[in-house]
Amino acid sequence: MKESFDKNQNLHNLQVLTEKVSIVIPFYNCKYVDRAITSALAQSYKNIEVIVVDDGSTIYVDKITPFLKDIIYLKKNNGGTATALNEGIKRASGDYFVWLSSDDELHPSKVALQLDFIKKNKAMISYTNFIWINSLNRHISSPINTNLDKISFYRSLKSGCPINGSTIMIKLDLFQDVGLFDESLIYAHDYDLWIRIVLKYEIPFLDQPLTYYRVHRKMGTRKHLPEIENEVLTIQNRYGQKLDELIAKVEGGL
Repeated sequence: MKESFDKNQNLHNLQVLTEKVSIVIPFYNCKYVDRAITSALAQSYKNIEVIVVDDGSTIYVDKITPFLKDIIYLKKNNGGTATALNEGIKRASGDYFVWLSSDDELHPSKVALQLDFIKKNKAMISYTNFIWINSLNRHISSPINTNLDKISFYRSLKSGCPINGSTIMIKLDLFQDVGLFDESLIYAHDYDLWIRIVLKYEIPFLDQPLTYYRVHRKMGTRKHLPEIENEVLTIQNRYGQKLDELIAKVEGGL
C-alpha cells in the first residue's frame, strides 16, 4: 500500500513540475528590486522564469545587473505598473503567472505550495496570506488576511480590495477570457482585474503567509492615496451592480 502511495505521489510531483511559472516583477526606481529578484530566483520550485520589466527607471537599475544572466530583462518607456505587468504577461512563456512587486519578497516555497494548491482545487487563480516586513527586512506583523466565506469575500471585494497582488497566481489562459490589466487605471488596476475575474471564476484562498509585503516610507499606497481612492470609487461604480447580483445569487443558493 505504501509503495502504491509513493508511486502516486511521485507521479503527482512529476506532473506538477511540468508546469512552468512566470514570475513578473514590474520595476520603477525601487531600491529593493534586488531583494525581490533574489527571492524569486530562490524558489524551491525550479521550473520558473523571472521577468523583470523596467518601466523607464532612472535609478537603481544597477541593482539588476548581477542577475541579468538568470532573468529576462525588458526595458520600456514609463507607462505605469499595469503597462509593465501586461508587457511581462505578453512575454511570459509559462503556464501560470505570478506578480511580484519590486519592493516585496516571496517565501522560498511560495510557488511550489501555491501551484500544488491551485491544481488540487482545479482553480484558474488563487491568492495567499501575507505578512508585513520593514525596510530592514524584519517581520512586523502577523498574517494580514482572514479566511472569508464566499459571501463575505464578495462583500469585502465590493467595499475594497482584499487581495494583495503579490500573493496571486493565475493560469495564463485566464487572461484570454477576462483581458489584461486596465492600463487606464494607474493605481487600482489590480482591483479592477480581481472583480472581472470573480464575476466568472472562484478565487480560492491559501491561508499561508507566502508573500512578504514591504511597508516603507516611499511605497505607492502612501504617496498616492487620494488618487487610489478616486480610482477605487470609479471601479465600484463600474461593477457595483454586478457584484450585488453575484452576492444575491450566492445568498439564494444558485
